[in-house]
Amino acid sequence: MINVELLANICRAPGAPGFEQPIRELVMQELEGLVDEIRTDAMGNVIAIRHGSEDKRVMIAAHIDEISFIVTHIDDDGFIKFHTLGGFDPKTLTAQRVIIHGKKDVIGVMGTKPIHVMSPEERSKVVKSNEYFIDTGLSAKEVRKFIEIGDPITRERELIEMGNCVNAKSLDNRVCVFLLIETLRALKRRKLPYDVYATFTVQEEIGLRGATAAASGINPHFAINLDVTMAYDLPGAAPHEKVTSLGKGTAIKVLDGMTVCDYRMVKFMREVAKNKKIDYQIELLPAGGTDTAGMQRHANGGSIAGGISVPLRYLHQVIEMAHKKDVKDSIDLLKNCLLEIGKYDWSFK
Repeated sequence: MINVELLANICRAPGAPGFEQPIRELVMQELEGLVDEIRTDAMGNVIAIRHGSEDKRVMIAAHIDEISFIVTHIDDDGFIKFHTLGGFDPKTLTAQRVIIHGKKDVIGVMGTKPIHVMSPEERSKVVKSNEYFIDTGLSAKEVRKFIEIGDPITRERELIEMGNCVNAKSLDNRVCVFLLIETLRALKRRKLPYDVYATFTVQEEIGLRGATAAASGINPHFAINLDVTMAYDLPGAAPHEKVTSLGKGTAIKVLDGMTVCDYRMVKFMREVAKNKKIDYQIELLPAGGTDTAGMQRHANGGSIAGGISVPLRYLHQVIEMAHKKDVKDSIDLLKNCLLEIGKYDWSFK
């Protein structure tokens, strides 16, 4: 149904916010031969362009960075302190391996005060992220030989298949990087109505920074963001809390914590999905922001913006889970939206 090997490679490539070089290089390799032009801007966004038959621009964003850490201190025993890059639930850091990307990659483990020596009061509290440290098994001298203050740190976890799902770290948002590449592959020999700017953005996890800069340069008429959304289809969830469910199709965004999507784009996507018999869900995410906001606000005069989202369980953990069908439905929806966008009546009515 989907190319799991490619998705695994995309998830594996490191890309801390501001340090996206490895994943950027992989993306640019995969784009060769799929588009008319590939360029990068000053921030490091990858902009892949397919020329259309009319002079209008559609910007599609999929962020390539992942929630990560950065080295802030190395103590006299070689233990490393860090600062988070992106949003973390501190309890998910327990018993995890990480990779410090210094002069060479160094494996480390997250450590904190052992429960055996905690007071009863300490045991009842959630450990804060600033109470963790990283242990590499090396002496301070060896650590400092390869690692410096300011080096990025990513999480270590391979992608696996589980039933009809894939499970990995950084499916947020590497599943949408995969989605956009595979859509461009499917459209390689198809004529497009408008210029498509497939933009692989940086630094989304720390404030939508790449998309904001790219949108001001591209100045799109239309904007479609690709990101994951919460699937809280789990025991104990009330129906109104679920947002989306795995295996029930792609999600068409109506709003998130920073954006109300253009109602015309929502209606257009729903009509395309119905006409092409693509299963879809409606996404109303009460908190959290996406690159949709950056593209909607930072085009000159704004853009007609919306989003296609992949439902995801266990968001911002190393066991993020997506359903293969939802990924395939998302590719099909994006592909058909890009083919049909020039036929739709975009007037206010």
